[in-house]
Amino acid sequence: MFREGSFISCLKTIVLGVAMLACPCGVLAQHGGGAPGGGGSGGGSAGGGGLSGSAGRATGVSEKDGLGDFRELMAVQANSQQVIQYASLVKSTAAVGAEVQSFLEQVGKANSAADLAGRGAALNQAVENARTENKRFLDGLSERQKSGLKEIIKRLAKADSDLEQQARALDQTTADAKAVSQLISASAQNLDRTLTSFRSQQGELGDEMSIRAGAGPDSAFNLPAVKSSIKFGGQPVDITTLEVISQGVVEGGQNTFKVELTVDMSDLQQNFTQVLRAQLNKADRCGEQIAIRTAALTPLPPAAAVTVQLHYERWACFGGAQNEMAEGNGTLELRLTPAVADDETLRLALEVRRINAEGMVGELLRSGSLGDALRDEVTQSLLAVMRRGGDFQTTLPPSAQGYATLRRAQFQGTGAGKLMAVLHGEIRVSNEKATAITSELKERSVSPDKAQETVPR
Repeated sequence: MFREGSFISCLKTIVLGVAMLACPCGVLAQHGGGAPGGGGSGGGSAGGGGLSGSAGRATGVSEKDGLGDFRELMAVQANSQQVIQYASLVKSTAAVGAEVQSFLEQVGKANSAADLAGRGAALNQAVENARTENKRFLDGLSERQKSGLKEIIKRLAKADSDLEQQARALDQTTADAKAVSQLISASAQNLDRTLTSFRSQQGELGDEMSIRAGAGPDSAFNLPAVKSSIKFGGQPVDITTLEVISQGVVEGGQNTFKVELTVDMSDLQQNFTQVLRAQLNKADRCGEQIAIRTAALTPLPPAAAVTVQLHYERWACFGGAQNEMAEGNGTLELRLTPAVADDETLRLALEVRRINAEGMVGELLRSGSLGDALRDEVTQSLLAVMRRGGDFQTTLPPSAQGYATLRRAQFQGTGAGKLMAVLHGEIRVSNEKATAITSELKERSVSPDKAQETVPR
């Protein structure tokens, strides 16, 4: 039998699919940006072979094309890491149910109050573990997921609070030396009913996030984090990549594995001013003098926002005398959105959101060499980190290298404002090769907690 939530989710997908087929022009519409140096908005893109390659113009769908509901559904879908975490959450909740049943069996059979208190302590610990796993999972949701799932999260929070209260009530009842077994049993049954509601809300959350029943460590492999680094004009930047590979469908003798790489770009964020200074600052006595004052890189899912403040001077020398031709400050705000081209190359679509500068400095930022150089260095810096952290040839197990293709890419943010690049790919191999890959994945797979332990690359 289908669960009601699953049936509704399927029905939504079918209706949206029909709408997309009925209006293919809207879905496949391509929107080019304006001139790269446009003041209010503009466009540009960069890409490369494999995870690097030739440049290409961004394609996409208008925000007003009628697919808002579809985007909302996709925005709350779980990533591979969340699928594993959800399995751990469900397991911890099931452990509470087992402890409740064990406790009920002991009521009236315990030889002493100490025996029953021991069972109560184990039950309390199980409840705390379940609530901790639940909180950890909810805290790990992206801001878009929290927004799209806010009603379910609210109900789950209420169920969590009720569970805490019933567990405390049972603890107090058990500690009462005068409490009779019937009263203790009734309190435990109340806890069990509250747990049923708690579990039901978790199930609804899983349905909305398209986490299928039984998904978890047996079908998804969490690999140890890989740490690497890159230098920009002598400025080092550390990169940490988390990787989850999930077993997919088998069709016509071909096996598909889903790959998700999460590239931690927080070190680039922290050193972004120094990175741009290393590549753009100059002080020609008889030419340009550029000083990057601040550079901020922040998440704006599925894009990233960049704000650069700089000081610019241009000097000319006549007969040995130095003459200032232009001088001023400028602020440039950019939006960069990851995309994957038809040739499976990673690129960044760039949009100029705002330019605040006057006179010659404003002209140079809008349509001159200064703006071109700044936009190019920003784009290439982000792409360099994404390519290094998301290189399939070094992140994948040896048996899977050469079989992976990149499908989707986006930026995400954490609750602490850290920028993450999430790259989705797939591996297609024969049955024989799939067996070898699965065996190697099982050997290398670790728990989600240990995945944070990095290995050098």
